[in-house]
Parts: sequence; structure tokens; C-alpha cells
Amino acid sequence: MNAAPASTPGIASASAGALPPSITSPTLQRLAARVTAAAEPATVTTRAPCTGDPLADLPVSTPADVETAFTRARRAQAAWAATPIGERKKILLRFHDLVLERQDEALDLMQAESGKTRRDAFLEVTDIAITARYYARSAERYLSPQRRRGAIPLLTHTTELRHPKGVVAVISPWNYPLSMAAGDAIPALMAGNAVVQKPDTQTALTALWALDLMREAGLPEGVWQMVVGRGSSIGGALMAGADYMMFTGSTASGRKIARDAGERLIGSSLELGGKNAMLVLDDADIGRAADGAITACFPSAGQLCVSIERLYVPEAVHDEFVAAFVARTNALRIGAAYDCSIDVGSLTNPSQLDTVTAHVADAVAKGATVRAGGTARPDLGPLFYEPTILTGVTPDMTLHDHETFGPVVSIYPYRDLDDAVAQANATPYGLNASVWTRNGSRGRAVAARLHAGTVNVNEAFAAAWGSIDAPMGGMGDSGLGRRHGANGILKYTEPQTIAHQRLQGFTPPTSVSPKTWATILTTALRLLKRIGSR
Repeated sequence: MNAAPASTPGIASASAGALPPSITSPTLQRLAARVTAAAEPATVTTRAPCTGDPLADLPVSTPADVETAFTRARRAQAAWAATPIGERKKILLRFHDLVLERQDEALDLMQAESGKTRRDAFLEVTDIAITARYYARSAERYLSPQRRRGAIPLLTHTTELRHPKGVVAVISPWNYPLSMAAGDAIPALMAGNAVVQKPDTQTALTALWALDLMREAGLPEGVWQMVVGRGSSIGGALMAGADYMMFTGSTASGRKIARDAGERLIGSSLELGGKNAMLVLDDADIGRAADGAITACFPSAGQLCVSIERLYVPEAVHDEFVAAFVARTNALRIGAAYDCSIDVGSLTNPSQLDTVTAHVADAVAKGATVRAGGTARPDLGPLFYEPTILTGVTPDMTLHDHETFGPVVSIYPYRDLDDAVAQANATPYGLNASVWTRNGSRGRAVAARLHAGTVNVNEAFAAAWGSIDAPMGGMGDSGLGRRHGANGILKYTEPQTIAHQRLQGFTPPTSVSPKTWATILTTALRLLKRIGSR
């Protein structure tokens, strides 16, 4: 850890009145000091999305700083990997407790940096508590030596071991700054790796807060480090130093990372874009499905990789559903407040506002109908946009196929179930989906037909995401690899097979001819099949 320069500011005076008292200059300076950077680095100013006012100055890491981070991480990782798994478990459980005890600090930071509502921010706190507890208490089961069936029954003793990869690079996005930053680091650390992480600059304070708490929980210095900077500046150094790459972001960036990782022959796990679909079946409770659509489409102002951007509704109930959904959407409270009084917050950066505005304008110009929203709200702040519902969207409109990543959803009628499934699957993406029905077994059967890594029945996304014992990730253009469950920690390890051959192996004894030995082995193989041996 390198200390930030003395000039690192606290809260800019223009925004001081709009920020909660937990965000003070000393707090920001302490967090900025967690960035691995030179003694007198350049700095970058982050801004509060809800107001546009300066929030904090952060040190900017250089490629040389990234190399320094990896050097320190490799030194620290050797000792960390040798630390008994029970000690690692204690640190993660202390971190779990600290996150819950100090959650208001995290909520304030997330809201200040991302513009999301407090309720959306709280979901990240719960997510990280669940993740820390799960891997603290499950890692030993996944990482302990496993006996495997040997080549020759009774004579071959075979064991599978799991070794940490070494130093894992994690590149985390701005939209869920606590879940994506800490959530991917936790299993990597628990597996005995060190982590060098680049959080998105806009929401780096939240990630640095998680690092600060993990150090307080007892994580040794150097095991988890953070660098701040543009991917175009330090991305190459991150890839060059990594033994494994974990990335969450756009499909375009993910393709490049996959190519670069392949060139280096290292593994990578990529959660990328999505154009997620929700299917309302013909037996669904319309009111409940409309409530579910609110939860599915507008959390964090739609800036969620698993949120819904396409809604498919039976022709017979299309108008009824649209009316119910529009009424609920028009009742949502939009704005900024450090309490739970707001339903939809701000977009996080100007580029997202530009994308949302352009997608809606393009759709309207080509004939789509705005049923709710459709307008930016500069009266509330520079990056607010109303929750928006569109009908009459056609394939020539940009948002028909392309991810908007904002509070915009299109509703499409369907003739029958086969038509609904075909429309939902007509995308190169495959991250998340949602099915609404009164019949659970029918819903699960429909879910199995959808091309998506996770599918929720009578829930938007939280059921699958929160089922942390099961894998979560995308198909197709939505990524490679999985987080959560066994996959979420084993991907950060190298499997090793150790086979000890006792007495006789496959080579014939000197006293037996190769032909006779082949006859003996053939007879043995047939016998093993007959007795049901695997």
C-alpha cells in the first residue's frame, strides 16, 4: 500500500451539504491511501451522479504501479497459501460481521458514487455477507484433497489436490461496486490466491472500503491490492502479471480479454452483457407479474447485468398487463435521498444517459410507442431518466437487439408458448431470464427451454443470484465461466492428480509374456464391467 499525497481532498465544498456525514475528508483520504500508486501520483476526480459535484480525488496508478502490486502480491501469496484454511475462514467471517455492522458506511458510499437508491445498495450488502459466509464455511469441502478411483482397483491410490492459481487479476465494474468487487475477490482469497484488482474509477471508493474492512478483519498486507486507472493505460499490465483473469463488463472488452488470456495460456472468467427476457405465461397472475416486472426492470435505474429489457406477454392479456405495468411504473418515486424513500435513482455516468436517450429516440422515430417515461429529468439532477416502457418495438430499432443498460423495457405480444420461447431465445446473449406462472412445474419446464445461464420462476433475478450454492454466469455473448458455488472457487485453483501405484501396474511382470498379460487384463476388464465397477 502506498499512501496518497497529502493533497488528496475530502468532500468538495459544492457537494458537502448533499452528502451524508459518514463521507468525510479523513474517510476519503484513508480509502485513497489503499490505492497502489506512486508517492506523488496524478489524480482523477470522481463526481456524484445525482448532483454532478466533485466527490473525491483518487491516485491514478501507472503500469509500473501495477507491476509493483504484482511483485508484492506474489511475496504475500506464498505465505497466504500456507495459512491454514481455518485461519482464512476466521478472517472471512470477521469480514462478514464488519460488513453488517458498518453497512451504513457502505450504503452511503454506494449511493454517493453510483446514484442508486438505498434499497438497491442494501442488496449488495446482503450479497457480500452471504458470499463471505458461504465460502468461509464451504471452502474446506471444495479445497480438501479428494480420493478418486484409481486405474487399478485396490492397487492405484489416486488423490486430487487443489492449488491456488497464484495472483488473480479482478476487473470490476461501476454498476454494483460492492457485489462485483468483493464478491469476486472473496473466493479467490479463500482459495489461497492473492488479488490485484482494478475497480472502475467512478465507484472505486466502495471497493476500497471493502479492502479496508478486509484488512481490519485480519487479511495480511499485500494479499489484496487495488489499482486505479483506465483500462487502456493499465489493462495490459494487469493481463501481463495475472495468473488468472476475472472480468465483468462489456462483451466487446470481454472478447479482447479472452484473446489476450488465451495468448498467455491463462484462464479467464467473463461475465458480459445481456438482453434479458421475462415471459408472462397465460396462467400468470397479472398483478403479481406486473409487480415482478417493476423489480425486474428498474433496479439501480436498469444498470444491472441481470435486469430485464424484454417482456413477452400473451396476446390475450397484453393490454391488461401493459395497463397494470404502466400504472405501477408511473407511481414510482424518482430522485435522490440517503434513506429508503426513493424507488428509482440516477444513472451513473453521462455515457449511460446518452445511450438511453439515443435508444429511446431511435425507437420512437421508427414508430415505437412510449407507454411510460421516455424523458430525461434534469430537474432532479444531471443523469436522471424516467423509467420507460415501450411497445411496438421492431427489429430495425437499436434497442430491439442491443443492450440499453438503463431503465427501459420493451413489451412484445406472443401467440403461443413456442412463439414466446423462440422470441426470448432470438439473441446472441444468454445471461438471465424470468418466467411468471401460477404453475411452478410448468414454469420450471419453460425455464429449461430458455438460453440463459440463470432463469428465475416468479422472481426477477434475486432467486438465482442469491442461490449461491449454484453456478451463476452467461451463455453465448454473455460470457464464459461461472461465479458462485463450486465453480466460483475452483476456477481459482489448479487441479493436480497424484497417483501412487502399488504392487503390480499395467506393465507385465518379467515372468509373463506380453500376450499372456494382455489376455489377463482383457479378462479383468470384462469382469469389472460385469460386477458394475465404474
